[in-house]
Amino acid sequence: MKKNKILIIGAGITGITLAERFASKGNEVLIIEKRDHIGGNCYDYKNEDGILIHKYGSHILHTDYKDVWEYLLQFTDWFYYQHKVLGFIDGKFVPIPFNLNTLYNVFPPNLAGKFEEKLINKFGYNKKVPILELKKTKDKDLKFLADFVYEKIFLHYTEKQWGLKPEEIDSSVTARVPVVISRDDRYFQDKYQGMPKEGYTKMFEKMIKNKNIIIQLNANFKDIKNKNKYDMIFYTGPIDEFFGYKFGRLDYRCLKLDFKTFKQESYQPVAVVNYPNNYDFTRIIEFKKLTQQNHKKTTIGIEYPGDKGFMAYPVLDEKNKKLFQKYSKEAEKLKKQNIYFVGRLAEYKYYDMDEAVKNSLDLFNNINYGRRK
Repeated sequence: MKKNKILIIGAGITGITLAERFASKGNEVLIIEKRDHIGGNCYDYKNEDGILIHKYGSHILHTDYKDVWEYLLQFTDWFYYQHKVLGFIDGKFVPIPFNLNTLYNVFPPNLAGKFEEKLINKFGYNKKVPILELKKTKDKDLKFLADFVYEKIFLHYTEKQWGLKPEEIDSSVTARVPVVISRDDRYFQDKYQGMPKEGYTKMFEKMIKNKNIIIQLNANFKDIKNKNKYDMIFYTGPIDEFFGYKFGRLDYRCLKLDFKTFKQESYQPVAVVNYPNNYDFTRIIEFKKLTQQNHKKTTIGIEYPGDKGFMAYPVLDEKNKKLFQKYSKEAEKLKKQNIYFVGRLAEYKYYDMDEAVKNSLDLFNNINYGRRK
């Protein structure tokens, strides 16, 4: 196999996966990263009290892709971790996504029982129903339930998180947190779920520990000279920035985290508690409950979405989807020059971590072997 010179812009999970794969085959890889650390938004570190913190909000690996799970197992040991989320609804903590346990938490038993029977008869047991689909039902009892769940769980949380109503964003976004017709309280039901024992940053460091990889932090890809000397370029940054915003800027929802440390071992019942209706923040993360760390103190992160902070989520409404298509057509033309746009920012998609890894592995296999796993 020919040894190539590879340029990768961005040291997030996509860029690092591509770098590891290409370097493992003897290719020379240069990674350019504008931040002062690797890992992108998955970056974690220990604060001054020695508590492992996710700087950009909680990240939990969950996947049904066996190849993704086995690939990442090479670089770290994992805790087996099943993520559970509570929502603060009407003054009490209840399971999220809304499921049959939540139903009995918020309604009297006789009413909850009637709703349960109708949900199962209409949709079946162990099914996931997007809230906007549930709202279309004509049954008056299910319509009442749908309106309640929409108001208490989705509407105000979505308005805080996205600055939009649920109907104004892509259905794939609201479908990520469906109504679950079962008693499974887990936030994810994927076959493989876990947290890296030493954290994500340590895992990424092992992935790029290769003599064929050079990484430059605090660097801008625009300052890289002689780009023509590279056989392939992989761009993982914002696609509109690459093209100088010539069609306009794509919108992103940003996040700011307010970190607080307390002289107590526990702050809340679970790692993540959502606040759909109260306060200006969307959720509180208690990191120790994610990382399984033993410590006399605990640190929380309070998430405030808005227009300020770090770019977190593409705003997938009609305006932005049309704008992205213009950039996507420009990016497609550059494939002939072996310039690839890959990752959440470059593809303007709401990827989970496993999807970012999967896409990188598939792209590598497709380029090198002409096949996708």
